[in-house]
Amino acid sequence: MIIDDSAVVRGLVSRWIEADSRLQVAATCSDGEVGVRKAAELQPDIVVLDIEMPRMDGLTALPQILKACPKAKVVMASTLTLKGGEITMRALSLGAADYAPKPEAGRVAGAEAYRKELLDKLVALSPRPAGMAPRPISVKPATPRPVAPARRPSLIAIGSSTGGPQALRDVIGALPRDTNVPIVITQHMPKLFTAILAEHLSKLGMPAAEAKEGEPLRPGRIYLAPGDFHMTLRSNNGVITTHLDQSPPVNFCRPAVDPLFNSCAKVAGNGVLAVVLTGMGHDGRDGARTVREAGGQVIAQDQASSVVWGMPGAVAEAGLADQILSLKDIGPELTRRLKGPL
Repeated sequence: MIIDDSAVVRGLVSRWIEADSRLQVAATCSDGEVGVRKAAELQPDIVVLDIEMPRMDGLTALPQILKACPKAKVVMASTLTLKGGEITMRALSLGAADYAPKPEAGRVAGAEAYRKELLDKLVALSPRPAGMAPRPISVKPATPRPVAPARRPSLIAIGSSTGGPQALRDVIGALPRDTNVPIVITQHMPKLFTAILAEHLSKLGMPAAEAKEGEPLRPGRIYLAPGDFHMTLRSNNGVITTHLDQSPPVNFCRPAVDPLFNSCAKVAGNGVLAVVLTGMGHDGRDGARTVREAGGQVIAQDQASSVVWGMPGAVAEAGLADQILSLKDIGPELTRRLKGPL
């Protein structure tokens, strides 16, 4: 279901969806008030919800839609502006599954990128057709190793995508304020949005900010890859620093998780604890393999608690996860490991 006050946008997005055989439009609505009623009536699988609308805006409609249609996944359509980013973060904290940054009015050049991102996310969030058996999940156990499984990490690296902002809040919020190792994060997000995410994470008890070029890592701080930049780590005379670059996208993403994990393994070896949270695609799988080969450890979020079990599922199915945990258990497990033996 599409809820947007612009007839042009409703028509355009409807045509995109109808042209994809995997999707179909249940209804279109011009404001949140009508959208809430239609959601209760039709029980759609996914709702594409605009933020700024007359009568009832998207942020007001969101909790009402989720109450009327509990199984629906809501994708917020927001502009790449400071205001749009702030509202999107609030929507994600209220239960929206994801967002799709749409081009500002009149910017036709951004329409194709918006179409591709939106359709990819709608397909990833879609339930399987009725009668189709779920894909059999074959999770390989991680190769046993003689090292102690709960040793204390010197560096925590986290990768996430769809559903990641709220998952990150849950994980970071469960860590003690006196956490004494640096935490580096790559979340698939555009520029501006990553700065807002960092600001929200910083309110959970640990200092958090977008990483800057050449910044030395300090214990107890969170470094987030800025939108449109890969973040990797370098070691200079024993000092680990951040490096930002705009080399080509990896796994269709920039920032991407694999470059971060690969660099973490190089500079911190068996001290790395990599965590792969909810997200579509397989970004992080190759990096997790590099972490394992360097003696580090890997935790993947489980399928039941993931918005999309793409990234963590790829890690689990490749046999690269030392543990596969529910989202609610990841923060406590990190805390336990931070108190473990060196």
